[in-house]
Amino acid sequence: MQIQRNRRRLFKRRSRPERRRAGCLSLTVLVGVLVSIAAISINWLGLRLFNSQPGTGPTSTRLAAAAGEAFDRGDLDEAIELARQALSADSSSTSALVLLTRALVYRSYVDFNHERDREVAVQIAEEALRDDPNNADRLAAYAFSLQANRRSIEAAQVASQALQQDSSNTLARAALALAYGAVGSFEIARRESTQALQQGGAQLESRRALAISYNDLGNYRLALDTIKPAIDAYPRLIPLYFERALFAMQLGDSDTATASWFQVIAYDPDNVKAHLRLCELSSTMRERQAAVDYCTTVTRLDPTFSQGWYQLGFEQFLSGDYEAAQAAFNRCTTLQVMQGVPIPERKFECWYLQGQAAEIRRDCPALIATYNEFRAMTAEVPIAQTWVYPPEGPPVCQVTTDVP
Repeated sequence: MQIQRNRRRLFKRRSRPERRRAGCLSLTVLVGVLVSIAAISINWLGLRLFNSQPGTGPTSTRLAAAAGEAFDRGDLDEAIELARQALSADSSSTSALVLLTRALVYRSYVDFNHERDREVAVQIAEEALRDDPNNADRLAAYAFSLQANRRSIEAAQVASQALQQDSSNTLARAALALAYGAVGSFEIARRESTQALQQGGAQLESRRALAISYNDLGNYRLALDTIKPAIDAYPRLIPLYFERALFAMQLGDSDTATASWFQVIAYDPDNVKAHLRLCELSSTMRERQAAVDYCTTVTRLDPTFSQGWYQLGFEQFLSGDYEAAQAAFNRCTTLQVMQGVPIPERKFECWYLQGQAAEIRRDCPALIATYNEFRAMTAEVPIAQTWVYPPEGPPVCQVTTDVP
């Protein structure tokens, strides 16, 4: 015990070596950090060089497999990102191309702000097809993206071409069924989708196509029963819940529809489409305050969505809050003009009901301005809607004089 104390005292008296050991320790840590950074940088650079080299099949395969797992989990954003990386690593990866096309199409149904994904899917599939025009899987992916963009005739032609190359291609047959259904050939759509389901393969697309064909034929209960196994297999794939809600509403089953939309919100709390559907359902059920609340949420989540402002204004108008309705309709008209919506595609009810709210409130400056704007648009492009006042203008805004 005494020896240890003496050593400790001797150690404390050696102040200069102690400072040198501290400096030595800092230098060691610094060198270690620099070596770690260098190792990480070399590893990152090596991966980049490896991924950028042609013939990196294993890397592309791993990325495509990870993308498939993300798709199965319903994480379409990650699936798209990983599939893009897989294609960057190996542009000849057909599996990555098919998965990327499918993921883009499904994400386009998730919410309104993703609708352009359908156009992107067509562009990617079309470009990839140039490298291998007779590849059945690439033809099927192209057909699937075409039908999602309502190019039904082209989709049917490309799908038929894919089936000539490979009659067992389930995705191509499902795309063919959806294309037939879009042009009103519902029985053929049902037959093709049934055959696709029996073939196995892309069960998700086959079940969706069959459920949609049943819905088109008016067999809504069977449509619900058919889509259920797809939801069980892909419980976090949001578009399936919108389709189930649609089938349920055809039956008047608002409870199932509501549960489906709430499930969407549980997975995606900021989903504008689900809140809008709840607003529309509440309006149908004459639950005015609930409808206003849901539509207010829609405009808060996406202030640039003109349809949300129209629906909010409509509910406020029905509730008798004409001032708020007029303001909401004004946002609707302003957004459509600012966003360059073609005149035939504009929601003219935003102008008309805005004018009606202004007339009820006797807000003549706003009424006349809205009416003149409407007339200017209809003078440029003939439309089916009409809104006509006498030549002297809205009667409520005419100055009356008392005759003695």
